[in-house]
Amino acid sequence: MRERLPPDEYRLVAPDLNQPSFRNLSFEAIVEEAVRAVRQDPPDVVVGSSLGALVALEASRRGVTAPLVLIAPALGFGRRWIEKLAPGDPVRFFHHGQEKDLEIHRRFFEEMAAVTVDREPPKQKVIVVMGEEDESVPFAGVKETWERWESSGSLASGSLFVPIAGGDHGLTGFIDLILVAVRSFSKRGLL
Repeated sequence: MRERLPPDEYRLVAPDLNQPSFRNLSFEAIVEEAVRAVRQDPPDVVVGSSLGALVALEASRRGVTAPLVLIAPALGFGRRWIEKLAPGDPVRFFHHGQEKDLEIHRRFFEEMAAVTVDREPPKQKVIVVMGEEDESVPFAGVKETWERWESSGSLASGSLFVPIAGGDHGLTGFIDLILVAVRSFSKRGLL
């Protein structure tokens, strides 16, 4: 997004959410850092991808009121991955930012298995962008969560679920579509 958004119109703030470090990740510490960053520099829209989408959902429950764009939200992350982990502690896990496997403690996955940030829809408008061919997060599970949110009657007016035919977890080939969602919520060009 940084490459596609004109810097004179948009400011992208992306705090380091490897809290306290990638090896010792803590969902609570990640959320606290995200909330701190948003309170320090309130955005027009909060964008989260994969685990970052879960962080954005939890931040919204803690008072962050900006609309949300959730890209390939890693719903059910802990439950799915804990079953796939190799034995031992720490375990090796792919770090998308560094594009290689890094060590991470098993406790993080156990903590994530208990996370229920998707139990209710966020209070603010939300757009969920999800690839139908996502290899990391099952499309059907995210679609089911969206349908549950819709049927609750609590989903904010104007919220959208955007399925992307052929889209994988990274959705890098669909950045223009994602930017349409981001721009639809941005008032002053501040992200």
